[in-house]
Amino acid sequence: MSIQIYNTLTRKKEPFIPLEEGKVKIYVCGPTVYNYIHIGNARPVIAFDTVRRYFAYKGYDVTYISNFTDVDDKIIQAANELGEEVGELTDRFIDAYFEDILALGCTKADAHPRVTDHIDDIIQFISVLIDKGYAYESEGDVYYRTRKFEGYGKLSHQSIDELRVGARIEESEIKENALDFALWKSAKEGEISWESPWGAGRPGWHIECSVMAREHLGDTIDIHAGGQDLTFPHHENEIAQSEAMTGKMFARYWMHNGYINIENEKMSKSLGNFVLVNDIRKQVDPKVLRFFMLSVHYRHPVNFSQDLVESAANGLDRIQTAYNNLKHRLSTSADLGDQKDIWMHKVDEQITAFEQAMDDDFNTANGIAAIFELVKLANVYLLEKNTQAEVLTYFIETLERLMDVLGISLESETDLLDQDIEALIEERLDARKNRNFARADEIRDELKAKGILLEDTAQGTRWKRG
Repeated sequence: MSIQIYNTLTRKKEPFIPLEEGKVKIYVCGPTVYNYIHIGNARPVIAFDTVRRYFAYKGYDVTYISNFTDVDDKIIQAANELGEEVGELTDRFIDAYFEDILALGCTKADAHPRVTDHIDDIIQFISVLIDKGYAYESEGDVYYRTRKFEGYGKLSHQSIDELRVGARIEESEIKENALDFALWKSAKEGEISWESPWGAGRPGWHIECSVMAREHLGDTIDIHAGGQDLTFPHHENEIAQSEAMTGKMFARYWMHNGYINIENEKMSKSLGNFVLVNDIRKQVDPKVLRFFMLSVHYRHPVNFSQDLVESAANGLDRIQTAYNNLKHRLSTSADLGDQKDIWMHKVDEQITAFEQAMDDDFNTANGIAAIFELVKLANVYLLEKNTQAEVLTYFIETLERLMDVLGISLESETDLLDQDIEALIEERLDARKNRNFARADEIRDELKAKGILLEDTAQGTRWKRG
């Protein structure tokens, strides 16, 4: 069975057919970096990191891009309030973002492009839209003509006239149509800005992802993903910009994750139930938080409550306990027993069940159910008087492989011995000497995710358990 994906564009599940055989190009909208991420921000990171992992599990070569919006009104306001430069503020919260997502078992994207590194590309993109008649300058701003793009509304499944009913024009805006949106905003006094053919200013929000996706993945990508709240207007506007500019389909599959509620109420600052990942992971094991998020299908809403998080913790503990018991029995196994093929077949059945669940639009909830069946099976096998090392090893390796798809390591921190840490530090040192900084950063991140903090000093690299 091929992987089936629910495509927001068509509102149905479709078999995944990549643009290029064996490869998949994914773009996921990243955060606006003016604060720590909240658990609503964390959900798409976890969900689509798992999608990425499953594609890799199935043998695909995955290119995964997720951006940072590092200039906008909220960032400028936060920098002013804190008395910081915009770049100083965004650098700080990008570091905090990586700290949070690595703790949650996510891996960094292949690239994390920043808006401020693509200003020239954005200006060039806008210039083409103006030349094609899809955009116009108005008193230093540049707007997109939504009515000129025939497919506007196809992602949110609304006609342009239906969308116009809810649109309004701000007093500061001079637009031809209420639905026209800003591609370039003229600078206000004292704001960070860049020179352009239309005067000093900065990009509008929607143009950023169109440009960065094209720069890193090409005119057409396999999958574009993000939170449900981005469907309109952000993703709708991305389609309009990109397809008008290139004349090609922008993204073939659109994936959107559901909302998060807190104790059955929508999360919002006004209700005082706004939960930052940086805070909650000090109270809840990040592995449990990730397992909890994946216990619900990514398209469905998640209700974050203490009871449900505790239930996830208990479930993860059942898996961990079975894994530990299997490893202990393996270390003492006399390799007896004569029903190897029967047990190996039973394990294979649960692998098939897991893959069927994940092939069905990445249904992690049903995938976890298959893992629990595997755990039940392992516990029954452990009651056998005589066990075989080959069967025990197959249980162990299968649990590791399936949980790795979910981004959860079953190794405890104590499994990482001092000599293993020193070997990785030595490898990192060699990588830096050879200017392989990507591998050096990868090792630092790998150790950090396992609770090992590195400190580079004049006397060498020191480490400690964090």
